Amino acid sequence: MKSPLKRDASASKLAATSQRTPAHPLVARRPRDRTALARRVNRLEGQVRGIGNMIVDDRYCIDILTQVSAAQSALDALAFELLEHHLHHCVHRAVQSGDGEHAMAEALAVVRRFAR
Repeated sequence: MKSPLKRDASASKLAATSQRTPAHPLVARRPRDRTALARRVNRLEGQVRGIGNMIVDDRYCIDILTQVSAAQSALDALAFELLEHHLHHCVHRAVQSGDGEHAMAEALAVVRRFAR
């Protein structure tokens, strides 16, 4: 069991971490877009839980793999939607403010990750 001193140190470290300024600015999204993204993520969570239940229930492998493929496609669609928003808003804003090189390099790195 942890001593109270170690727990207090962990709690203060966690509090300090959560109060740090993010490396990138927060991205404002329209409430309608934020709600749509949250719904999409909730649906994905449900799909993944369903896959877990299929495994626990010893369902047929091909059926599970079909659901895994569907979840991967849904994740890809979410990623492309986020990337589109990033390019239209964040990168666009960075280019206008003179920090376009960094923003474009960052965006290209993300695109390369998806292209693997």
